[in-house]
Amino acid sequence: MEERTARPKKRILLIAPFAAPFIDADIEILQRFSQVKPLIQSGFKAVFSILWQALFCDVIFCWFGSVYSSVAALYAKILNKPCIIIIGGVDTAAIPEINYGIWLTPWKASLLAQGLRSATLNLIVAPALKEKIMQLAGYDGENIEYLPTGYDTDFWMPGKKKEKMVLTVAESDTETRLKIKGVDYLLSAAERLPEIPFVIIGVGKALLKNCGLSVPKNVELLPPMKREDLLTYYQKSAVYCQPSRSEGMPNTLCEAMACGCIPVGSDIPGISIAIGESGLVVSSSDIGALADAIQKAIRSSEEMGLNARQRIVSEFPMERRINGLRKIIDSLSSAGEN
Repeated sequence: MEERTARPKKRILLIAPFAAPFIDADIEILQRFSQVKPLIQSGFKAVFSILWQALFCDVIFCWFGSVYSSVAALYAKILNKPCIIIIGGVDTAAIPEINYGIWLTPWKASLLAQGLRSATLNLIVAPALKEKIMQLAGYDGENIEYLPTGYDTDFWMPGKKKEKMVLTVAESDTETRLKIKGVDYLLSAAERLPEIPFVIIGVGKALLKNCGLSVPKNVELLPPMKREDLLTYYQKSAVYCQPSRSEGMPNTLCEAMACGCIPVGSDIPGISIAIGESGLVVSSSDIGALADAIQKAIRSSEEMGLNARQRIVSEFPMERRINGLRKIIDSLSSAGEN
């Protein structure tokens, strides 16, 4: 009887315009059952790198719908290779009032629509993104599937004691980024709640000043930090606030919930899906409602935060994403071999 030889690991070209912890997490997952070549690049050089590196892979895996992923998807079609695009939320934004979103630039919108239609699979991190993609790209969305990001709840877990403080992580280096994360809304809400301490991680005072935003005395600004240091702040904060204007599945919100923070967020699809019934969802542009929700959360028992953790444990486990990506890669590989 002939012995079965192990199938060689598939070679995956992972494309992303920038590095991020959630992208690193997918690289680590994919490396469990495949050979991964990360291509973290932007600019014209990235396009040429994609065209070259795609020749030597079995599957192209792109984080975000972008010019780069569209080039990859159209090229993969020529090469008869499978291409997966992860739709993270930023790629479905179109907010004219702050001139934000790839869909506001006609040539980019046209290219992205073609890329999404050409991809073998578009994986959305939040269910509501499907309708948005179908509307923006103008097609039936038959190649769109839902697979949420996953969270390591053995790492992101509650600490010993919570403090009556509100935390927001909003790494921002431009005015547009500040507004996307709703930092202006948060500062206005904090001003109405002088007795409650707020901590904002990832935002500098100079940027806020340049944007004409003042910092109330009860708000502490801290620079971006590593996940180990971030864990400490999640563990001691009673409330986590995500007042964004646009999000997919907000990773920092989910991490904070896993650490037992009571979530308060804006009523946009990704945030409301993450929070469910475990926290408070309001219109972030309604500063009064946002301030009231924060105050209510601060006065709530820690049990509410533990319910938020349970939602992450049950709905967004890391194992679900690991198994989902493995199954998808296996099915695409099998299809390509037949």
